Amino acid sequence: MGLQTVPEKLAALRALMRERGVAAYVVMSADPHMSEYLPAYWQVRLWLTGFTGSVGTLVITDTFAGLWVDGRYWVQAEKELAGTGFVLQKLTADEGSTHIAWLAQHLPTDAVVAVDGRALSIAQYQALEQALASKRVQLDTAQDLITPLWQTRPALPLAPVYEMAAGINSLSRADKIAAIRAHMRERGVAHHLVSSVDDIAWILNCRGSDVECNPVFLAHLYIAAERCVLFVQAAKISAELQQALAADGIQLQDYAASGDFLTGLGDGAVLLDAAKVSVAHLLALSDTVSVVYDINPSTLLKACKSDAEIEHVKRAMHKDGVALAQFFAWLEQALAAKTAISELTIAEKLREYRAQQAGFIGESFATIAGFNDNGALPHYHATNESFAMIEGNGLLLIDSGAQYEDGTTDITRMVAIGELSTAQKRDCTLVLKAHIALAQAVFPEGIAAPLLDALARQALWQQQLDYRHGTGHGVGFALNVHEGPQILSYYAPMSAYNKMRAGMITSNEPGLYHEGHYGIRIENLVVNRLLPQTGAYGDFLTFETLTLCPIEVACLDTDLLTQSEKDWLNAYHQQVRTALADSVSGAALDWLLRHTEAVA
Repeated sequence: MGLQTVPEKLAALRALMRERGVAAYVVMSADPHMSEYLPAYWQVRLWLTGFTGSVGTLVITDTFAGLWVDGRYWVQAEKELAGTGFVLQKLTADEGSTHIAWLAQHLPTDAVVAVDGRALSIAQYQALEQALASKRVQLDTAQDLITPLWQTRPALPLAPVYEMAAGINSLSRADKIAAIRAHMRERGVAHHLVSSVDDIAWILNCRGSDVECNPVFLAHLYIAAERCVLFVQAAKISAELQQALAADGIQLQDYAASGDFLTGLGDGAVLLDAAKVSVAHLLALSDTVSVVYDINPSTLLKACKSDAEIEHVKRAMHKDGVALAQFFAWLEQALAAKTAISELTIAEKLREYRAQQAGFIGESFATIAGFNDNGALPHYHATNESFAMIEGNGLLLIDSGAQYEDGTTDITRMVAIGELSTAQKRDCTLVLKAHIALAQAVFPEGIAAPLLDALARQALWQQQLDYRHGTGHGVGFALNVHEGPQILSYYAPMSAYNKMRAGMITSNEPGLYHEGHYGIRIENLVVNRLLPQTGAYGDFLTFETLTLCPIEVACLDTDLLTQSEKDWLNAYHQQVRTALADSVSGAALDWLLRHTEAVA
């Protein structure tokens, strides 16, 4: 039968820990590529705890079991951990709230802490090592205590890798590898290992489907001046693709061979991104190889989209806008007819309309459709066991997105169901004010992205309100919906890498959440555009909004908007109407025209 319940799994893990002399076992939400979204094989936290959020860190000792998550997941985790033996640990901006701080405080001297080094980044390992050094704690990264217990652990995925359609990419993979090699020469390094799967997909102009909603494939990529090796399961690569890769000087080796390959490297420095490479790979290196830590050059290169790539994204946004107009027209008619609609129905119908668009690959993340109190959970996900019907009065939050062969979308809209209260309309308007403030921003090129967060939050801060997530994240080009290095969040550290540059695509998604009542978020994707004039203070950027979908005025108290804010809303709605009117008809066109009427 195997282990069934969370308490059974926890008890079995503790027994194995005692057998192997392990005082604490740490489980990261990661894989050997430090991915945010994981293939089933690496979803250890979900298997062990039942917590369905996308992130979280576990610490298990003989007497304690904790899950560390940030404010997006506190309410969700409290519910899902009830009765499991795991206790919610609230992660905040305070360094003392981390699992590392907890370990440093509670572990005895000379204890053994085990963590699977394949799913622990170099940076995380170094942080643990530094924090626990005074207690002479031994970090054992070779221990895998999960596989012996998880008898039905899924196999690694074997989905085929494919080349992107001709004409989509501005640069060939040979061009991209040449740019990375130029950066390596500047840094004086002989070797470079890339483990982050979105970087590898971007470099090779290939995509896959190893991870749900992310068009990536599991692989590692080694780059040197005269050699390039892709470590990937051979079954994923067709003979045709293998030939195409070989023509660009890319050799293939087995996915599991990357560690042994690194052990055999000769002299010279290797460039590693400490946040994106596992400590298992670091420890595989011989003593003759020195390490230079820096961000992957490809991360910075792929963040700044070319004009041609932005035009492709605009075409994807147009397709998405058409699908959304059709969906919202259907929703309006279904509600008027009192058709039974659940949060699950919302996700199903959105996918149905998007799937009718050319080049549709799939969703860019699992749709978040949250009605009333469910909308107050920023990363809520309806399931067959737990969902709400869309009935009565209230706010419906819909956060969704799609992967098209020519772009990635991510949008959140609010829908008024029945009659809204004065407070609900006021709060929706405050969130729109925050959205508009950021959308209208002008800022110096190279400004640290976290600094822009305050521009959006002002409208809420003035009312002593806030939200516990960032205002914006980078978005890939027909790639991951969450992409670095830029992040608009005052919680995020500022670094030399998260500066705003022309061509970056970022989400603009302020929110407001009243636990147990309702949640609000309004999200568009925007791209950094250089302003034409350059003066004594250098170049300045502004945002161009890419998303094409009306913002429902029925959710707003327009008397609270300034004339400038009304002008922005009217101009945006005119942009949406002009872009989509010739591409929709019938009920969808009627819906579009009514929802893009000017606000007086």
